[in-house]
Amino acid sequence: MEQEVQHQDNSAQEKGSRSKKAKNEIVEWLKAIVIALVLVILIRWLLFKPFVVDGPSMQPNFHTGERVIVNEILYDIREPQRGEVIVFHVPSEGRDFIKRVIAVAGDTVQVSGDTVMVNGEKVNETYIQGAIDAAEANGGTYNVKDFPNEQFPDGKVPEGHVFVMGDNRPNSTDSRMIGYVSLEDIVGRADVIFWPIGDIKWINH
Repeated sequence: MEQEVQHQDNSAQEKGSRSKKAKNEIVEWLKAIVIALVLVILIRWLLFKPFVVDGPSMQPNFHTGERVIVNEILYDIREPQRGEVIVFHVPSEGRDFIKRVIAVAGDTVQVSGDTVMVNGEKVNETYIQGAIDAAEANGGTYNVKDFPNEQFPDGKVPEGHVFVMGDNRPNSTDSRMIGYVSLEDIVGRADVIFWPIGDIKWINH
């Protein structure tokens, strides 16, 4: 009889021990999940930001509905460089634009037809060369608005600003129309297209 009672006590203790261990494991898993979620939120909102491409202004390299990851800390370390694709606020429009940096502070920029000159040297725009060739083959030009122009007669980029253009030159509202972009209005650099899945790629700057 005493052996049966002792056996029952041992069984109860083992069950209690297993139950306590299972609860501890659940608590540890919950802690890990909470920490992971906090890290994801911090990384997403403090370091990187998702952006949805809206409109044709960056075709043929970006398309409406594509989602990109914007690096928000890069320009806290250094200023934008020529050729980089950036996302920036446009206060007059009340929304964000995505464009390509063509010239930076101190540069002199001139856009005449499909020829883009920075500091007197022609920019080799391989990222839209196919579109330029197609337009010229049809007897026209890909670009339809030059710079400087009547609205913005000064071709020298002022300090604290950049000159940007969309890759879709005939259908882009950019520095040719809105002027130079202040560094303070830049959200960050577009680094990765992450959606749709078939379009996933690192952005070539």
